[in-house]
Amino acid sequence: MSGGLADAIGLVGSVLFVAAFGYANWTKAIDKRLFNLLNLLGSALLLISLSVHFNLAAFVLESVWAVIALIGLVAALRSAWKERA
Repeated sequence: MSGGLADAIGLVGSVLFVAAFGYANWTKAIDKRLFNLLNLLGSALLLISLSVHFNLAAFVLESVWAVIALIGLVAALRSAWKERA
């Protein structure tokens, strides 16, 4: 993967993080599925970018962020499934 493509992928991931942060601060009732999905996708894209431009501190941060977002997404999905049942 070229450096330019990696940068573009990382920028899209950053936009998703900022969108999730803005959403969480401006909405009256947060949809945890959307919030965690945006964070998970943003983190995944930044990890892809880091595969070209590696930085250990950023890699650790994004990995932990992804795990937290995945756990939050699974919990939110389970909660939504229970409400429908």
